[in-house]
Amino acid sequence: MEITVRSLWTMIHGMGFGALYLLACSGALVELYRLTFSSAPSESTPGQERFLKVYLITMAVLAWAAVLTGAYVIYPWYRATPPPGTADLSMFPQHLLMSSSTTIGWHSLGMEWKEHVAWFAPISITTVAFVFIRYGRDLINHKQLRATVLGFAVASFLAAGIAGFFGAMIDKSAPVQGGPTIQLSIGAKK
Repeated sequence: MEITVRSLWTMIHGMGFGALYLLACSGALVELYRLTFSSAPSESTPGQERFLKVYLITMAVLAWAAVLTGAYVIYPWYRATPPPGTADLSMFPQHLLMSSSTTIGWHSLGMEWKEHVAWFAPISITTVAFVFIRYGRDLINHKQLRATVLGFAVASFLAAGIAGFFGAMIDKSAPVQGGPTIQLSIGAKK
C-alpha cells in the first residue's frame, strides 16, 4: 500500500485541516448561538471563556492552514502545464478537467469559486476570534455585536463548506497526483 506525496498533501489539506475545521465550526456555532440568542445570556466562567478563546484560535489556525496549503502547495500542482503534445493529462488536473465538456464545469465554476470563497473562512473566523478575545465576557452586553460575530462564524462555515464540497468533487474528477511514493505497508505475497 502506497501513496504519493501530492496525494498525501491533498489529504492533509482537505481531510486534515479542512474537515477538522468544519467539525470544530459546528461546535463554535452552537456556543455562539447560545451566547447570542438565549433569552437571558448567562455569565460564563473564566474557565469557559478561556476554553472558547483557545477553541476559536485553534479554529483560525486550522482555517488558515487549510487555505494556505491549498493555495501554495496543492494549487500549483493543480495548475501545472503539460508539455506540448502530451496525450495523457492525468498528471495535469486543470487541463484534464478542461479537456472534456462534461468536466469543464468543475474547473470553470468549481475551482473558480473554490479559489476565492475559501479565503472567507479564515478571514471570518479570525474576526470572530479577535472580537471574542477583545470583548470576552463583556460581549454579553453587546447584543448587535454578538449577532454580528455569529454571522461571521456562519459565513466562515458556509465558505469552508462550499470550498470543501468543490474540492472533493474536483479531486474525484481530476485528482492531484504524482511525486515520490510513500510506502505505507507491504502486502503479503500470494
